[in-house]
Amino acid sequence: MSLLEVQNVSQHFGSLVAVNGVTLAVEPGQLRAVIGPNGAGKTTFFNLISGFFRPTLGRIVFDGQDITDLAVHERVSRGMARTFQITEIFPELSVRENLRIPVEVAMGLRLRPWLSRQADAEIRARLDELLAMGSLADKADRLVGELSHGDQRAAEIMMSLALRPRLLLLDEPTAGMGDKETYEVTRLVHRLHREQKLTIVLIEHDMRVVFHLADRITVLAEGSVLAEGTPAEIAADERVQAAYLGKDT
Repeated sequence: MSLLEVQNVSQHFGSLVAVNGVTLAVEPGQLRAVIGPNGAGKTTFFNLISGFFRPTLGRIVFDGQDITDLAVHERVSRGMARTFQITEIFPELSVRENLRIPVEVAMGLRLRPWLSRQADAEIRARLDELLAMGSLADKADRLVGELSHGDQRAAEIMMSLALRPRLLLLDEPTAGMGDKETYEVTRLVHRLHREQKLTIVLIEHDMRVVFHLADRITVLAEGSVLAEGTPAEIAADERVQAAYLGKDT
Protein backbone atom coordinates (compact mmCIF):
# COMPACT_ATOMS: atom_id res chain seq x y z
CA MET A 1 0.00 0.00 0.00
CA SER A 2 1.24 3.47 -0.89
CA LEU A 3 2.01 5.76 2.04
CA LEU A 4 0.70 8.82 0.16
CA GLU A 5 -1.87 8.82 -2.62
CA VAL A 6 -2.94 12.00 -4.40
CA GLN A 7 -6.01 11.11 -6.44
CA ASN A 8 -6.98 13.36 -9.36
CA VAL A 9 -6.48 16.53 -7.31
CA SER A 10 -7.22 20.01 -8.67
CA GLN A 11 -6.98 23.46 -7.10
CA HIS A 12 -8.88 26.41 -8.55
CA PHE A 13 -8.44 30.04 -7.54
CA GLY A 14 -11.40 31.62 -9.30
CA SER A 15 -10.77 31.09 -13.01
CA LEU A 16 -7.11 30.13 -12.43
CA VAL A 17 -6.42 26.39 -12.35
CA ALA A 18 -3.20 26.09 -10.32
CA VAL A 19 -3.23 22.28 -10.08
CA ASN A 20 -5.12 20.25 -12.66
CA GLY A 21 -6.04 16.60 -12.09
CA VAL A 22 -2.74 15.50 -10.52
CA THR A 23 -2.42 11.86 -9.44
CA LEU A 24 0.64 10.60 -7.59
CA ALA A 25 1.53 7.64 -5.36
CA VAL A 26 4.51 7.57 -3.01
CA GLU A 27 5.63 4.23 -1.63
CA PRO A 28 7.07 3.76 1.89
CA GLY A 29 10.79 4.53 1.91
CA GLN A 30 10.72 6.31 -1.46
CA LEU A 31 12.32 9.67 -2.22
CA ARG A 32 10.12 11.42 -4.78
CA ALA A 33 11.16 14.71 -6.39
CA VAL A 34 8.60 17.11 -7.83
CA ILE A 35 10.09 19.46 -10.42
CA GLY A 36 8.82 21.90 -13.02
CA PRO A 37 9.26 25.42 -14.38
CA ASN A 38 8.19 28.50 -12.41
CA GLY A 39 4.42 28.65 -12.17
CA ALA A 40 4.01 24.91 -12.65
CA GLY A 41 1.98 24.58 -9.43
CA LYS A 42 4.60 22.85 -7.27
CA THR A 43 4.14 24.86 -4.06
CA THR A 44 0.35 24.83 -4.42
CA PHE A 45 0.61 21.05 -4.76
CA PHE A 46 2.63 20.88 -1.53
CA ASN A 47 0.07 23.10 0.19
CA LEU A 48 -2.63 20.61 -0.79
CA ILE A 49 -0.69 17.63 0.57
CA SER A 50 0.16 19.35 3.85
CA GLY A 51 -3.30 20.79 4.44
CA PHE A 52 -2.83 24.52 3.88
CA PHE A 53 -5.33 24.31 1.01
CA ARG A 54 -8.32 22.05 0.60
CA PRO A 55 -8.50 20.75 -2.98
CA THR A 56 -11.30 21.92 -5.23
CA LEU A 57 -11.51 18.39 -6.60
CA GLY A 58 -9.97 15.03 -5.74
CA ARG A 59 -8.77 13.21 -2.64
CA ILE A 60 -5.59 12.88 -0.60
CA VAL A 61 -5.00 9.57 1.20
CA PHE A 62 -2.27 9.04 3.79
CA ASP A 63 -1.50 5.57 5.12
CA GLY A 64 -4.83 4.30 3.81
CA GLN A 65 -6.90 7.07 5.42
CA ASP A 66 -8.64 9.91 3.59
CA ILE A 67 -7.11 13.13 4.98
CA THR A 68 -8.58 15.53 2.40
CA ASP A 69 -10.53 17.47 5.03
CA LEU A 70 -7.97 17.31 7.86
CA ALA A 71 -6.26 20.46 9.17
CA VAL A 72 -2.48 20.91 9.13
CA HIS A 73 -1.99 19.94 12.79
CA GLU A 74 -4.08 16.80 12.33
CA ARG A 75 -1.85 15.71 9.44
CA VAL A 76 1.24 16.37 11.56
CA SER A 77 -0.17 14.19 14.34
CA ARG A 78 -0.66 11.38 11.81
CA GLY A 79 2.99 11.49 10.75
CA MET A 80 3.46 14.22 8.16
CA ALA A 81 5.98 17.07 8.50
CA ARG A 82 7.03 19.87 6.16
CA THR A 83 9.72 22.48 5.67
CA PHE A 84 9.21 25.66 3.66
CA GLN A 85 10.99 27.48 0.85
CA ILE A 86 11.76 30.29 3.31
CA THR A 87 13.46 28.77 6.36
CA GLU A 88 11.12 28.66 9.39
CA ILE A 89 13.18 28.83 12.60
CA PHE A 90 13.36 30.82 15.85
CA PRO A 91 16.50 32.90 15.18
CA GLU A 92 16.71 34.28 18.72
CA LEU A 93 16.92 30.78 20.22
CA SER A 94 19.82 28.33 20.16
CA VAL A 95 19.86 25.27 17.94
CA ARG A 96 19.18 23.09 20.98
CA GLU A 97 16.24 25.26 22.05
CA ASN A 98 14.79 25.20 18.52
CA LEU A 99 14.92 21.41 18.52
CA ARG A 100 13.58 21.06 22.05
CA ILE A 101 10.21 22.58 21.09
CA PRO A 102 9.20 19.87 18.56
CA VAL A 103 10.81 17.15 20.68
CA GLU A 104 8.50 18.03 23.58
CA VAL A 105 5.52 18.16 21.20
CA ALA A 106 6.37 14.71 19.82
CA MET A 107 6.63 13.34 23.36
CA GLY A 108 3.26 14.79 24.36
CA LEU A 109 4.86 17.19 26.83
CA ARG A 110 3.75 20.47 25.27
CA LEU A 111 2.68 23.13 27.82
CA ARG A 112 3.70 21.01 30.81
CA PRO A 113 4.58 23.39 33.69
CA TRP A 114 7.21 20.94 34.96
CA LEU A 115 8.98 17.81 33.77
CA SER A 116 10.05 14.73 35.67
CA ARG A 117 13.73 13.89 35.83
CA GLN A 118 13.11 10.90 33.57
CA ALA A 119 11.26 12.99 30.96
CA ASP A 120 14.02 15.60 30.98
CA ALA A 121 16.64 12.87 30.48
CA GLU A 122 14.66 11.44 27.55
CA ILE A 123 14.41 14.88 25.97
CA ARG A 124 18.15 15.47 26.34
CA ALA A 125 18.94 12.08 24.80
CA ARG A 126 16.65 12.78 21.83
CA LEU A 127 18.22 16.23 21.36
CA ASP A 128 21.71 14.72 21.32
CA GLU A 129 20.54 12.18 18.74
CA LEU A 130 19.06 14.86 16.47
CA LEU A 131 22.07 17.17 16.81
CA ALA A 132 24.42 14.35 15.83
CA MET A 133 22.20 13.26 12.95
CA GLY A 134 22.11 16.81 11.57
CA SER A 135 25.86 17.41 12.11
CA LEU A 136 24.93 20.27 14.44
CA ALA A 137 26.40 19.04 17.75
CA ASP A 138 29.23 21.59 17.70
CA LYS A 139 26.71 24.40 17.09
CA ALA A 140 24.09 23.26 19.62
CA ASP A 141 24.34 26.30 21.87
CA ARG A 142 24.72 28.96 19.19
CA LEU A 143 21.81 31.16 18.21
CA VAL A 144 20.26 29.83 15.00
CA GLY A 145 20.14 33.39 13.62
CA GLU A 146 23.94 33.49 13.71
CA LEU A 147 24.41 30.36 11.61
CA SER A 148 24.99 30.04 7.87
CA HIS A 149 21.98 29.55 5.63
CA GLY A 150 22.93 25.89 5.16
CA ASP A 151 23.12 25.23 8.90
CA GLN A 152 19.82 27.04 9.44
CA ARG A 153 18.22 24.78 6.85
CA ALA A 154 19.74 21.71 8.52
CA ALA A 155 18.30 22.88 11.85
CA GLU A 156 14.86 23.33 10.28
CA ILE A 157 14.98 19.85 8.74
CA MET A 158 15.94 18.35 12.09
CA MET A 159 13.08 20.27 13.76
CA SER A 160 10.73 18.53 11.34
CA LEU A 161 12.40 15.19 12.02
CA ALA A 162 11.97 15.73 15.76
CA LEU A 163 8.23 15.19 15.20
CA ARG A 164 9.04 11.61 14.12
CA PRO A 165 7.26 11.87 10.76
CA ARG A 166 6.68 8.97 8.40
CA LEU A 167 6.52 11.42 5.49
CA LEU A 168 8.78 14.47 5.21
CA LEU A 169 7.93 17.20 2.69
CA LEU A 170 10.88 19.42 1.74
CA ASP A 171 10.14 22.60 -0.22
CA GLU A 172 13.31 23.61 -2.11
CA PRO A 173 15.77 22.62 0.66
CA THR A 174 18.81 24.06 -1.18
CA ALA A 175 17.24 27.34 -2.35
CA GLY A 176 19.65 30.28 -2.19
CA MET A 177 22.70 28.18 -1.31
CA GLY A 178 26.19 28.05 -2.71
CA ASP A 179 27.82 24.83 -3.84
CA LYS A 180 29.26 23.85 -0.43
CA GLU A 181 26.01 24.41 1.44
CA THR A 182 24.06 22.62 -1.28
CA TYR A 183 26.40 19.66 -0.97
CA GLU A 184 26.01 19.50 2.83
CA VAL A 185 22.21 19.71 2.76
CA THR A 186 22.05 17.13 -0.03
CA ARG A 187 24.20 14.80 2.09
CA LEU A 188 21.84 15.32 5.03
CA VAL A 189 18.73 14.51 2.99
CA HIS A 190 20.45 11.46 1.50
CA ARG A 191 21.42 10.26 4.99
CA LEU A 192 17.89 10.67 6.34
CA HIS A 193 16.48 8.76 3.40
CA ARG A 194 18.97 5.90 3.31
CA GLU A 195 19.90 5.46 6.96
CA GLN A 196 16.64 6.47 8.65
CA LYS A 197 14.47 4.86 5.93
CA LEU A 198 12.45 8.06 5.80
CA THR A 199 9.90 8.62 3.03
CA ILE A 200 10.56 12.03 1.46
CA VAL A 201 8.87 14.16 -1.17
CA LEU A 202 10.84 17.22 -2.21
CA ILE A 203 10.44 20.18 -4.52
CA GLU A 204 13.83 21.19 -5.89
CA HIS A 205 15.12 23.50 -8.61
CA ASP A 206 18.72 22.22 -8.67
CA MET A 207 18.81 19.31 -11.11
CA ARG A 208 22.12 18.07 -9.67
CA VAL A 209 20.36 17.53 -6.36
CA VAL A 210 17.28 15.97 -7.95
CA PHE A 211 19.14 13.44 -10.07
CA HIS A 212 21.45 12.53 -7.19
CA LEU A 213 18.71 11.97 -4.60
CA ALA A 214 15.46 10.91 -6.24
CA ASP A 215 14.17 7.38 -6.76
CA ARG A 216 11.39 8.75 -8.95
CA ILE A 217 10.62 12.19 -10.37
CA THR A 218 7.28 13.82 -11.16
CA VAL A 219 7.40 16.75 -13.57
CA LEU A 220 4.63 19.37 -13.39
CA ALA A 221 3.91 21.88 -16.13
CA GLU A 222 1.03 24.36 -16.05
CA GLY A 223 -0.49 22.53 -13.09
CA SER A 224 -0.58 19.08 -14.72
CA VAL A 225 1.71 16.05 -14.69
CA LEU A 226 3.93 16.24 -17.76
CA ALA A 227 6.03 13.16 -17.04
CA GLU A 228 6.91 10.69 -14.31
CA GLY A 229 9.69 8.15 -14.05
CA THR A 230 13.18 7.33 -12.86
CA PRO A 231 15.90 9.97 -13.11
CA ALA A 232 17.24 8.30 -16.26
CA GLU A 233 13.79 8.26 -17.88
CA ILE A 234 13.15 11.91 -17.03
CA ALA A 235 16.57 13.02 -18.30
CA ALA A 236 15.84 11.35 -21.64
CA ASP A 237 12.28 12.64 -21.98
CA GLU A 238 12.09 15.17 -24.83
CA ARG A 239 8.96 16.81 -23.37
CA VAL A 240 10.86 17.54 -20.15
CA GLN A 241 13.86 18.82 -22.07
CA ALA A 242 11.63 21.24 -23.94
CA ALA A 243 9.43 22.39 -21.06
CA TYR A 244 11.93 22.42 -18.20
CA LEU A 245 15.53 21.86 -19.18
CA GLY A 246 15.40 24.39 -21.98
CA LYS A 247 16.17 22.08 -24.91
CA ASP A 248 14.43 21.97 -28.26
CA THR A 249 12.67 18.79 -29.33
